[in-house]
Amino acid sequence: MVFLNGRFMPLEEARVPVLDRGFIFGDGVYELVPVYSRVPFRLDEHVARLERSLAAVRIRNPYGGARWRELIGELVAQEPFEDQAVYLQVTRGVAKRDHAFPAGVEPTVFMMANPLVNPSPELVERGVAAVGAIDHRWLHCDIKSISLIGNCLLRQLSVDAGAAETILFRDARLTEASASNVFIVRAGVIQAPPKSNLILPGITYDVVIELARGARLPLELRELGEAEVRAADEIWLTSSSKEVLAVVSLDGRPVGAGRPGPVFRRMHALYQEFKQTVMRAGRKQAPAAA
Repeated sequence: MVFLNGRFMPLEEARVPVLDRGFIFGDGVYELVPVYSRVPFRLDEHVARLERSLAAVRIRNPYGGARWRELIGELVAQEPFEDQAVYLQVTRGVAKRDHAFPAGVEPTVFMMANPLVNPSPELVERGVAAVGAIDHRWLHCDIKSISLIGNCLLRQLSVDAGAAETILFRDARLTEASASNVFIVRAGVIQAPPKSNLILPGITYDVVIELARGARLPLELRELGEAEVRAADEIWLTSSSKEVLAVVSLDGRPVGAGRPGPVFRRMHALYQEFKQTVMRAGRKQAPAAA
């Protein structure tokens, strides 16, 4: 089942008019909520990020926070799988083709859920390859916009190279990857770019930072030069679906020893413990300091 404009229905029955501004202009925003054992993870934070994106592009929020939570819960309950990825999208609505915002138009709201597929143990053990590229996207990557052609073009670079991700650099500084946040490790210190308009504020990014601080692992949030990334001992990708995944080669050159490193293994273990004890329990508190 999917949800479209106030109704749950089979996917095959869902229809959106061709003049919807999401189709014509990519004029909309989206959110993805991971669900573990039928419990949406950090739902308040995901709804807050959706509301920030809507406000940033000046689309009227069609529901309050409580109603968003109710609808997501209803959708989760209708699906047969325990772990889900709930995708929701809000566009400005249907109007004649004109760049200016139309007045008095109802937003289009669409939601669906798919199985949440995380990396296999084999993939975690061996790590993945990545390629680097210039980040040529717009300057509001913190907005979760459905206008993702820049991300798609950059992701395809890694597909063409047989790699898992494209790591992005703007003005020779790390931003993120085409569909992930990026962490590195240098001399035992976990490092990542701070949140800004140039990266998506990832929920998994927040979890990794909380876990590092809770375990008293050395951590720095600062701008990272491309040369620092390419010389890193470890590189990680983080996202709701990837969780924490080690990059073992970048543009064909090994990262560190060319295999997942010790700090990654420590973080991956912390993340899996957190998933079992917090995510699946529906709690959202940060880990206590050791």
